[in-house]
Amino acid sequence: MSRGGVFVSFEGIDGSGKSTQARLLADHLRGAGREVVLTREPGGSPGAEEIRALLLTGGGERWSPQTELLLFTAARRDHLEKVIAPALERGAVVICDRFVDSTRVYQGVARADLRAAVDTLHALMIGREPDLTVLVDIDPEEGLARAAARGGAEGRFESFGVDLQERLRAGFLELAAAQPARFAVIDGARAPEVVAAEAARAVEGLLA
Repeated sequence: MSRGGVFVSFEGIDGSGKSTQARLLADHLRGAGREVVLTREPGGSPGAEEIRALLLTGGGERWSPQTELLLFTAARRDHLEKVIAPALERGAVVICDRFVDSTRVYQGVARADLRAAVDTLHALMIGREPDLTVLVDIDPEEGLARAAARGGAEGRFESFGVDLQERLRAGFLELAAAQPARFAVIDGARAPEVVAAEAARAVEGLLA
């Protein structure tokens, strides 16, 4: 796969504000004349969006962690083939709201001990890491309150409560500590424009 483009992912617990930050970064880079593809996971391609609906709606115990892992990987493969890889080939900046690190944490740490399976499937089916991952860090109780206020039908993971969010945060921070060259950890409790400016600086350093 060509590395002509740059691949940036945003990660964080539910309600961290990462989706807003991904959009703000896309707007900033487009304003600077960059071609940007803003996408999300699960989803981002027609087939993956269909799988998203299966994963993020319904009761908390609708799927086992093992089934979730297979569904997320299937969605990611379609997303990679149809959206991410073509954009990187033509030199675009791809900004993805969640990628494999979410699966490593949600299914590999916080929901079940499936981390080895996550990494094995990722190596076999995906084989690509982001060039930079922006982790928007926030207190779990605040994040859960934000997510609840947001509402909507895609609240399956929020329904597990603050205990899950605490384990998710710990899992993300552990990943960031293990791969400091790839991760930029940003305090998400501040004003959105402050967070956005810090994220932009991290990405501009990579582009330079």
